[in-house]
Order: sequence, then C-alpha cells, then structure tokens
Amino acid sequence: MSRIMKRTAICFLSLLVASPLAARTREAIFAGGCFWCLEPPFESLNGVSEVISGYTGGTVANPTYQQVVRGKSGHYEAVRVVYDDELISYKELLDVFWRNIDPTDRYGQFYDRGQQYQTAIFYANESEKKLAERSKAALENSGKFDEPIVTDILPASEFYDAEEYHQDYYKKNPSRYNNYSIGSGRKGFLAETWKESEWDMFKKPSDRKLKKSLSELQYHVTQNDGTEQPFANEYWDHHEKGIYVDIVSGEPLFSSTDKFDSGTGWPSFTKPIDENFLVSTTDTSLFMVRTEVRSKNADSHLGHVFNDGPVEEGGQRYCINSASLRFVPLEDLEAEGYGKYLALFE
Repeated sequence: MSRIMKRTAICFLSLLVASPLAARTREAIFAGGCFWCLEPPFESLNGVSEVISGYTGGTVANPTYQQVVRGKSGHYEAVRVVYDDELISYKELLDVFWRNIDPTDRYGQFYDRGQQYQTAIFYANESEKKLAERSKAALENSGKFDEPIVTDILPASEFYDAEEYHQDYYKKNPSRYNNYSIGSGRKGFLAETWKESEWDMFKKPSDRKLKKSLSELQYHVTQNDGTEQPFANEYWDHHEKGIYVDIVSGEPLFSSTDKFDSGTGWPSFTKPIDENFLVSTTDTSLFMVRTEVRSKNADSHLGHVFNDGPVEEGGQRYCINSASLRFVPLEDLEAEGYGKYLALFE
C-alpha cells in the first residue's frame, strides 16, 4: 500500500472513530422472561435501531438455547437494545421495560419458570446503575404493585446472540407468537395492570429531539401548525387496512375503516378511534373560524374537523395531514401493542 493510500485509510478510520453518529449509539440489556416478548415493545420505539435476542449473565461460553432453557448455563434470556441517545434516553427505555414485565415475580415470568426467565437490568456503567436503581425505587413507591419489586440490577457481562430463528420471532411466526403471548398470561396481565394509565408515562420529546426524529415537513405540520400540499402527501390515497397513530407519541387516532375519499387531497375520516385522544381548539387563522384537532398527549397539530362529511356516518369530516400520522398495518397491530384495535376489523 502506498504512503498516500495508507494516509487516506488512516484519515477515513479516524473519521469513523470520531463520528458523532457512532458516539451517540448506545446499548442496553434487559431480561424479562421470554425474549420474544421484549423485542416488539422496544423495536417500535423511535430511536431504537435494533433489538437482538440473546443470553447473558451465565458461566458457559457460547451457550445454546437448549443449555439455557434447561437452566444449565446460568444465563438469562435477554435482549440487547441498540439505540441513539439523542432520540431516546436510557430512562425512557427503563420505563418501557417495567411496563412489559411482572417485576414482582421472583421465580420467572408467567408460565416460564426458572432463573433463566427471571427479570434483570444489566448496567454498563455507574450512570446506568443509578438510573436503574432510581427507576426501580420510583416504581416501588408508586403503589402500582402490592408485592415488592424483585427485579435485579446487575453489572453487564458477555452477551451472546441467540440462534437466528429466535430473532424477530414475532414477525416470522406471528400466529404462534400471539398464541404464546396470550396463553402464557403475559398479554392479559399487562393489559390489566396498565389499563388505566396507558399514556401516563408518555413525555413529549424535547424540541431538539423532535427536529432530529421528524422530517422537516412533519416538524412543520405537527409543531408549527402547518399544512401539507393536497394530493401530494403520503396517505391521501392510501387504502391498506390498519390504523393511523400520532407520528410523535403513537397514540391511536384513526382507523382505515372510517377513512373515505373526500376529494380534498388529504386523508379524511368520519370519526376518530377514540375521542379521548383528540383535543379540539378554535382556529381563527386565514381569516376564518375553524375547529382544529390536536393529539391529546403529544399536542401535535393534526388538521381540522368540518361538518360536511357523509351524512349517514354522522356528517363529520376529519381532514388530517399525512405528516402528522404513522400507519400501522393490520397484521402488525398485535406486535406493536395495538392488539385491542383488531376488533375494529372483525
């Protein structure tokens, strides 16, 4: 290799090492029983780039699933979450973790019993340890659970990726995954435990985070009450079955079952999925009086509601910006935590 080529290669490697993007990438490790069930809630988060199922905390190098599941290796089933800490914080990951386990079960999770299915947070440094301890104490003091919180907080050790067939199992085998989630008791427990506070833990990201996670148009529409071009937006002519959720918070807003072609060039709906997720305000801009609709928790500008919709459907037309929405296909509702809305399509 010539001296110039060597110098170029060294400079290139230096750029990679010093890259701000690389510096922002972090990893977090959580054990919460069957690792299949921890992939969906983390993978759906903005700022999370990858979730890997695997084994950690044991004494056997390169353990197999058979060794772990029989409790012979000392490992936990766990997930390694790769995330951008400018988009989502470690504390936010902790909040998601607590909402997807039974933290009072000392001997496993649901019908999976044994040390390999116990819950744990594996910290990589003192900062993560303190955040995990603080988060655990807050949950303990919240009174959410009658029993003590027994989830361990442990130093991170070698993490071994699980076999390929375990990765994204909920996507590869959705029917079997759903049957397991229901049959194990996990789904029912989580739904019952958090039914009264589904969005209590949502905190709107900072303006800096929003500018990074949203496109320029999405930011302009949701944060500056903007309006996108008609007939030139993502969902105006979209007909796939599923639901439309807030682009910032993910709160469920509209269903494809209530979508109709209004001829305006914007997505139009006869009603929301649940009026509790919407807030109406009076908009006097553009020398007219209109009723603006915003999402309750994210406070995103969505669009306006008018009284010129289909009479047989109640007469309302929710004229919504595509840039305020994210579409969740019917087949992904269960995996992304919107399973209760499957009833809309029966």
